[in-house]
Amino acid sequence: MKLAVEVYKATETFPKREVYSLTDQIRRAAASIPANIAEGHGRRTDGAFARHIDIALGSAAELDTHLLLALEIGYLSPDHHRSLEEELTIITKMLHALLNKVRPKQPP
Repeated sequence: MKLAVEVYKATETFPKREVYSLTDQIRRAAASIPANIAEGHGRRTDGAFARHIDIALGSAAELDTHLLLALEIGYLSPDHHRSLEEELTIITKMLHALLNKVRPKQPP
């Protein structure tokens, strides 16, 4: 959730013309990560949880791409981008570890 809050704060400085495009895409991707974790957990089965973690990982990849674009076009400073990327990397690693724990085991 912390990353989503930080992303919302970071995008407040984006140009107003981006409100319905890049700003919205970045915010949706950031909010989708914890939302999918919560939804998957609420389904109460490992299979559903694993599917939602996988969706959260997709949102993390999308967010990574959008943050890089924001850096490249000058909407994010290198330091701000680095800070968000570091947090996103930590979250992505945790999601991969969690997915490995809850993913249904395939028979040999």
